[in-house]
Amino acid sequence: MAEHVRLELAERRATITLDRPDKHNLLEIDDLARFGELIEAVDAAPECRVLIITGTGAKTFCSGIAIGDIAATDWSDNPLERLNARLERVRVPSIAALNGSVYGGACDLALAADFRIGVEGMRLRLPAAGLGVAYNVTGMRRLVERLGLNHAKRILLAAQELSAEALLACGYLDELVAPGALEGTTDRRARRLEELAPRAVQGMKKALNAIARGQLDESEAQATILASFASEDAREGAAAFAEKRKPRFTGR
Repeated sequence: MAEHVRLELAERRATITLDRPDKHNLLEIDDLARFGELIEAVDAAPECRVLIITGTGAKTFCSGIAIGDIAATDWSDNPLERLNARLERVRVPSIAALNGSVYGGACDLALAADFRIGVEGMRLRLPAAGLGVAYNVTGMRRLVERLGLNHAKRILLAAQELSAEALLACGYLDELVAPGALEGTTDRRARRLEELAPRAVQGMKKALNAIARGQLDESEAQATILASFASEDAREGAAAFAEKRKPRFTGR
């Protein structure tokens, strides 16, 4: 059976690709479990410093969950909700390289990444209200946290389709580029993240997400901060600054 969600690990970088372009990279329920397994593999790769999530084709990043699976799934234990929460918790910073439009549950999937780069001409629409269903709680919370209540209402209550320019203006996108520039722009941002001190980046990512949720364990965060000051990377950072050179961080 073809793998419609695949992982490539190359040195410090992981890339998860949605690969069903003939169906706009839609996700079936079984794909969600596979996606979660790939995120676990990323977390288990100690050399990995950044995760890129993208799709194949020139039209759509992902069209969400297959309609047939929506009706056949027990949503009391929401597999998409669990996947998006797991993506948000992935150890390394993540970039959603949106090669095209984003629909349905994929709206929250991309929002669970740390950064989003979109392409000109893309659109976003979350049609839950038009399908007669209410969106999941963590997805609604993430929209409000990231974009604010008014934008969340436009997307969910009015099922309003947003243009690429509107997505950039409301903060859903961090960058908007021509389709031909997506790969290069994503590579530059990924390389920058790869060069930074991984312990510091990963520790701050975890703390920032907890702060956004009002769930920060201050003693744990303080311990992580103090450990960073005592790390080899901190000594390397200071030495590189004094010697006017680029630091070579090891994560130790």
